[in-house]
Amino acid sequence: MYAIIESCGRQYKVTQGDVVFFEKLDVEEGKKVTFDNVVLVSDDKKVEVGAPYVKGVKVEGKVVSHGKAKKILVYKYKAKKNYRRTQGHRQPYTKVEITSIKTASAKAEEKATTETKPASAKPATKKADTAK
Repeated sequence: MYAIIESCGRQYKVTQGDVVFFEKLDVEEGKKVTFDNVVLVSDDKKVEVGAPYVKGVKVEGKVVSHGKAKKILVYKYKAKKNYRRTQGHRQPYTKVEITSIKTASAKAEEKATTETKPASAKPATKKADTAK
């Protein structure tokens, strides 16, 4: 399963377990981040394309670290005018590990499993009470 998300003015193709470098996000290291702007979701059976975004789909990730990219040099030059300027730039980034892609159908399945678990646990406690 993969998704195409929109963040920081760009689109990224992500799958569960990927490590993606985004432009600097205002989230602390170790915290969760949720991307709601999902343009496309695809699993083995079907593809959902949003108009402009797919409803009910979220991509969750965990911020691994913040940092700066390699330095690039910006050099301005005008011929025969003795004009030269050198400037360096390091773009800040946020490294995010994608933990899950949650669709509406996956949420429904998750709710169904959580509802059945407590129901199966309750009869077990009743049997223990009747045995006393």
